[in-house]
Amino acid sequence: MQPLDRSTIWPYRDGEPGDFYYQRYAHPTGVEAERALGELEGGEALLFPSGSGAITALVLAELAPGQTIALAEGAYYGTGALFRSLERWGLRFVEFDQTAPPPAGADLIWLEAPSNPFLTMPDLEAATAHPGRVVVDSTAATPVYLRPLEHGADYVVHSATKYLGGHHDLLLGAVVCADEAAAGRLREFRGRTGIVATPDSAWLLLRSLKTLRPRVERQTATAADLAERLRRHPAVERVRYPGFGGMLSFDIRGNAPRVERSLKTIMNATSLGGVDSVLESRSRWEGDRVPENLLRLSVGLEDVDELWADLEQALSHA
Repeated sequence: MQPLDRSTIWPYRDGEPGDFYYQRYAHPTGVEAERALGELEGGEALLFPSGSGAITALVLAELAPGQTIALAEGAYYGTGALFRSLERWGLRFVEFDQTAPPPAGADLIWLEAPSNPFLTMPDLEAATAHPGRVVVDSTAATPVYLRPLEHGADYVVHSATKYLGGHHDLLLGAVVCADEAAAGRLREFRGRTGIVATPDSAWLLLRSLKTLRPRVERQTATAADLAERLRRHPAVERVRYPGFGGMLSFDIRGNAPRVERSLKTIMNATSLGGVDSVLESRSRWEGDRVPENLLRLSVGLEDVDELWADLEQALSHA
């Protein structure tokens, strides 16, 4: 493992700054974590203090007032809320069905693979044929299942708090750029604005990347099994699962909050991608944007039969 270096300053050499001189611009642990993630995604990675921080930095660094983002309909609600809060500075955004071609006139196409919590997959071929630059939020797919830059995307975004971190113990975001010049602009913007990741979070990410593949492959096997069992359960109305990854959502015939309060093994909490399974009613946060009976499940590393036993008993309270 890369040693954890918490230094905020480094001495000049012969009166000149070296690769590291002030933590806001770069630090050894962060650079090593960026190298490792960039290698996984096939591009140049930059770390930020959260997924939302990464999104904010990317749109502010790459767009000008009056330009438009075409945002995947049904994507993580926080992304749309963030774009809405930036409208006062001249940012525009429209939502579109990401399974179809993006609308004309968009400067930036924002996809999510898969979307959260509706689990749709984007039409990457149609998006990359559009003249606008393409961003893929690949938080739920991870580079184990999708490397968007290989499909023509310009940027990959991760809430690294989720599967890349994988242990519910770090807060981190990442942007991976296909183009070195774009990465340079984003790096300069990051340094000027101070939207920087800490050495501690970068070190934890390095730890987690070592186990990424076995973790998400185990989560995929469990999630696929649970999705099939849920489809056969009489209290379940609809199951959404893209066929890979550890996240699924399902609508129940009954009271979603009552189900989540009845859990014993699965944690009733927000977020996703960790080694511990979590489930929650998404209408708590998203209101009528989602069905009131929709539950989102993030599968961890527990035994599948143990998880199913907990879901079965909780669904009996629906």
